[in-house]
Amino acid sequence: MSQLATATNSVNLGQGFPDTDGPREVLDAAIAAINGGLNQYPPGPGMQVLREAVAAHQQRFYGLTYDPAAEILITAGATEALAGTLLALLDTGDEVVVLEPMFDSYAPCIAMAGAITKPVTIRPPEYAIDPAELRAAITPRTKLILFNTPHNPTGRVFSRDEVQLIADLAIEHDLLVVTDEVYEHLLFDGVEHIPLASLPGMRERTLVISSGGKTFNTTGWKIGWVCGPAALVGAVRTAKQFLTYVNGGPFQPAIAVGLGLPDSFFEGVAADLQAKRDRLVPGLSRAGFSVFPTSATYFVTVDITPLRPDGDGMAFCRELPRHCGVVAIPTEVLYMNKHEGRHLVRFAFCKRLEVLDEAVERLQRLA
Repeated sequence: MSQLATATNSVNLGQGFPDTDGPREVLDAAIAAINGGLNQYPPGPGMQVLREAVAAHQQRFYGLTYDPAAEILITAGATEALAGTLLALLDTGDEVVVLEPMFDSYAPCIAMAGAITKPVTIRPPEYAIDPAELRAAITPRTKLILFNTPHNPTGRVFSRDEVQLIADLAIEHDLLVVTDEVYEHLLFDGVEHIPLASLPGMRERTLVISSGGKTFNTTGWKIGWVCGPAALVGAVRTAKQFLTYVNGGPFQPAIAVGLGLPDSFFEGVAADLQAKRDRLVPGLSRAGFSVFPTSATYFVTVDITPLRPDGDGMAFCRELPRHCGVVAIPTEVLYMNKHEGRHLVRFAFCKRLEVLDEAVERLQRLA
């Protein structure tokens, strides 16, 4: 979609990356690391300074204690963390329960491990988990639950009751859980992110995945991490050995600096994105879309059927750049049950206000 935006001179509200740099402290720390000679292979598990910073972050925000030496692994972004985790933990024929719509790497990574994706659809406008559907998806072949909260693309932050439901089912069926929490600090309207690993009985069966890219506007640096029990993290490290081996030497100490920034920074990041959401959403409504609530992440989902009665989101997104010079993502591509998302489209609001204003102005041509 970014190539389409460039080719058509469109405003890119498709791919989820910011158009501003992150905090000066983090950028300067990367420059200092490069100038200081940290340009060769870092240690296999990641630099100690970053592993210690991740451990301190988990304790500071969630009261979770991890041993930096054995229970934290630095990865090439959350995507490698997910790939390495699934390759390490899954065998041929295992089943993985995943909420859909889902981040686009989930199903391919599960397939590369020889396992089977079992989607459980969450539906607008609330995008709530249906307990009966979730229970029905678990079979004797289920190995783990892959749980993304805050959720991409819906912007849903799952409630304590929903998180507890995941925990209860994992304990009942003796399942592992992998949590994708990359949007953990991008929360709006006072909602609370509840890490699954913080619930009783879950730390020992949960691998927590996150990254610095979303929080610090450094998506191109690809610095992520996995936290969890030493045996599970060790297995992921073995898989990572044959994926990227190591990554991002000079960027690792910079993300460590970011994780240690004061609370005011994290609050400011969320407030800035909430203001951007509040700038885009009314414009989408004025353009004629049916807009669903979003309480986190970079994204808002809309129903296009008021503008296109056949609900063909793929065709709509192909035509949108030509009609009004804006690029968006057809959410259908994030579903295995394609019909569930055929009429839905995702817009990203992690852009400068003037860019969002330009997009809104262009979208009014649809009204």
